[in-house]
Amino acid sequence: MVTKTYYKTKDYCKVKFSFNPENATAVSILGLNGKWEEAIPMNRKKDGSFSADVNLPKDSRHEFKYLVNSTEWMNDPEADGQAPNQYGGTNSVVLV
Repeated sequence: MVTKTYYKTKDYCKVKFSFNPENATAVSILGLNGKWEEAIPMNRKKDGSFSADVNLPKDSRHEFKYLVNSTEWMNDPEADGQAPNQYGGTNSVVLV
């Protein structure tokens, strides 16, 4: 799930990413701002889900994927959309 908080006086939006894959011990977000080599670690919550808050520029589009347990790439089914990637699959898309 992706939740957005817009600020009238700021040029960015606070985006909260929440994800709850089965049997996950670690989850990271990759691809935001085109940075596929820079993982954003998500924090594990008491209920077993993972979340992270990221500030993204307003009026921007970002492709991303979750990396679960450092081995499995997953999309967010509740993202704003999906986009084809160079590997024959898709990336999640968030519109800010």
